[in-house]
Amino acid sequence: MSSTSAPEYDPHYNPWQTLGTAVKYENPWIRVREDQIINPAGNPGVYGVVSMKNKALGIIPVDEEGNTWLVGQYRYALKEYCWEIPMGGGPVELDILESAQRELKEETGLLAKRWTNIARVHTSNSVTDEEGFVFLAQDLEQGDTEPEETEDLRIWKLPLSQAVEMVMDNRITDAVSVAGLLKAARLLHK
Repeated sequence: MSSTSAPEYDPHYNPWQTLGTAVKYENPWIRVREDQIINPAGNPGVYGVVSMKNKALGIIPVDEEGNTWLVGQYRYALKEYCWEIPMGGGPVELDILESAQRELKEETGLLAKRWTNIARVHTSNSVTDEEGFVFLAQDLEQGDTEPEETEDLRIWKLPLSQAVEMVMDNRITDAVSVAGLLKAARLLHK
């Protein structure tokens, strides 16, 4: 039997019990902790959690002709080259819009007069508490890029519809990029 509405549930219900927690590793970007838990079946165990010290921020710049910009770079953890939307991290204590504006300028040199927050995402909610936001940036003006020292970036301007096709045929696999591009295309009807 199918239904158009979600089954009833209590959004505050938590079947897990945390007995203790210990930080196992920490650097300027992440904290890794190990929790001693009782799982939903009532059995003891451990649960590892990666806590992020930044919000994930993705930006989809779209010009009047329906073009967007992708950023290509080698991703160390994956050991592969990836095309993504312009993105980065914003310290949790800072305004996410200000951080998104900084990231777009750093990676593409673009400035936008109009910003719309189009998505809130969790990147891998079984192991990390990372929260991300995707912005649509419009009314664009080109400036100079200001990449960080860890970034060796390639910038690609292409039609938004082509970027969506890259999502559909798995040439773009980054979760924030996939969610953001599909949502932007739907909102803009591209």
